[in-house]
Amino acid sequence: MPCKNAIKQYVEGGYYHIYNRGVDKRSIFETEQDYAVFLQFLKEYLLPLNHPELEVLRELNPKRNPVNCASEIGLLAYCLMPNHFHLLVKQLTQDGLKTFMKALATNYVVYFNSKYDRVGPLFQGIYKAALVQSDSYLLQVSRYIHTNPAGLIAKDARDHPLRGLQSYPYSSYLVYSGQKRCEWVKPDEILAVFSKNLGDRSRLYGDFVNDDVDGNKSADLLGGLILE
Repeated sequence: MPCKNAIKQYVEGGYYHIYNRGVDKRSIFETEQDYAVFLQFLKEYLLPLNHPELEVLRELNPKRNPVNCASEIGLLAYCLMPNHFHLLVKQLTQDGLKTFMKALATNYVVYFNSKYDRVGPLFQGIYKAALVQSDSYLLQVSRYIHTNPAGLIAKDARDHPLRGLQSYPYSSYLVYSGQKRCEWVKPDEILAVFSKNLGDRSRLYGDFVNDDVDGNKSADLLGGLILE
């Protein structure tokens, strides 16, 4: 029997919770550099092709020609954990998700295996993609993704768990809270649900996350849309 969400329903304009973890639940990020490389791939694939940063990279290495998915995929949220990752994306074209995930997974595995002198698969099979079919589920998935690091928060920060989530560097929650600007993450579609007033959106979203900072409510509601 296929793994849950291994068989994909590709819908143009559809929202997807994408996730995968290391084979045998092994770590897929061993160092800060590993996280940085994965995030750099996301950045290269999702910034517009004519973005100045990409033009600089092409000038530095003319032979480097990474796939660009800026017109095919919108990244709404992400979280990288030691042995797995979560992405919340909007597929803008019929095959955008397949192109994006093939490039991301392949290039990261090549980097990781070369760095650690290993061979074989890094991930537990092909990525899983759960189609998000309602606005309420979209909000819950974003919260579930952003509360994933709750168990990693330092003990001295657990009296203020929301502050702890804001300190986690490998999540788009920093973008949602207004602490970080990131052109390749698109939070506005979710934040706009909370208020017409731009100044209130991050605070109200923070209240929404804080209401389930351990992720239990979202996990119960989402069921088949989350990592087993």
